[in-house]
Amino acid sequence: MSAHYDVLIVGGGIAGLSLVSALAGKCTVALVEAEQELGYHTSSRSARQLIPSYGPAVVQELTRRTLQLMAARDAELPRPVLSPRSFMLIGTEESVLAEGSGQMKPITHAEAMELCPVLVPDSFTAAGLDSGSFGCDAPALLADHRARAEAAGAHIMTGARVHSAQRLGSGWQIGAGQEAFEAAVMVNAAGAWADEVAVISGVEKLGLQPYRRTAAIVDVERPLPEHSPMVAAADQSFYFRREGQGVLISPSEAVPSGPEDAQPRPGDVEQLVAKLNQVTTLGISGVRSAWTGLRTEAADGIPVAGFDAEAPGFYWLAGQSGYGFQTSSAMAELAAAQILAGQGAGPDAAPGSGAGAGPESRTAEALAATRWSIRR
Repeated sequence: MSAHYDVLIVGGGIAGLSLVSALAGKCTVALVEAEQELGYHTSSRSARQLIPSYGPAVVQELTRRTLQLMAARDAELPRPVLSPRSFMLIGTEESVLAEGSGQMKPITHAEAMELCPVLVPDSFTAAGLDSGSFGCDAPALLADHRARAEAAGAHIMTGARVHSAQRLGSGWQIGAGQEAFEAAVMVNAAGAWADEVAVISGVEKLGLQPYRRTAAIVDVERPLPEHSPMVAAADQSFYFRREGQGVLISPSEAVPSGPEDAQPRPGDVEQLVAKLNQVTTLGISGVRSAWTGLRTEAADGIPVAGFDAEAPGFYWLAGQSGYGFQTSSAMAELAAAQILAGQGAGPDAAPGSGAGAGPESRTAEALAATRWSIRR
């Protein structure tokens, strides 16, 4: 016997959880996650930083709207998800100018040293600062989305990997774990596995590519001041920020990978520690923990959101790359508006349609101006 829903979301990371909480109470909705816990892969391995000046213009637009939505939600929570934490870019004048954008403002070398006194002075010549950046309590945000969704009647199931899906009549029949579902709309929010879910569903894949990104929490002899910015190299060779009394570090690598439970490779963290001990006076003395996540991208680096023009009722919410958390609320707002409006049921649906005249419409227009979200 199949359970019937208006919408079935595949994937329990930040994308899927943001959407299920946006849809719950407005339609019948369920979410299935292959792992035994939500946010197991990329969402639990994020840098937990929302940076308005980071990424292409459409991502910056999505980030600004996400911050608005999160701030409004924070006003209702006993403990806010967001906390101010600026973002500083360092490097040569040319590299900082090339990578800095949006809300990032140039600052002097002396100002950069004052903000982050552990930097070796001759390790950089220019810096930029995004003072509108925020730290994000990722576990709290994921938990809030789940609580809101379930309180509004959504059904969330873990340990339920999708193994079959086919279009039947006006909807989809999906097998996940030991359960069977029927839904008018199937949302593919499966992250690094999004193309695999498409293949299972008989839908042409988009060529989404997962990339490895490693991070570690290290002990240091010289802790960062409490309100230190997150610091990143403009040549994308590293970033670091305070994490309690330790420091979170990353080599910022982007190495192609298949969809997998990614793990650090030998030497990655050790090489980064050696580099950071040269360009800072942190005095990294040991590694507490290390992990690797997957950042999945479309070929043009723009997040994918919209109905597949060739597969009625199949909605893509994927390819967020390293922008998952910072675009999540805006993407969910857009996706919920399009799904509830019933757009995309056929191949003639217009890009960015069905989102009304609110902020989600501006998001849709920004995506459509960059490219068709899915394909013609």
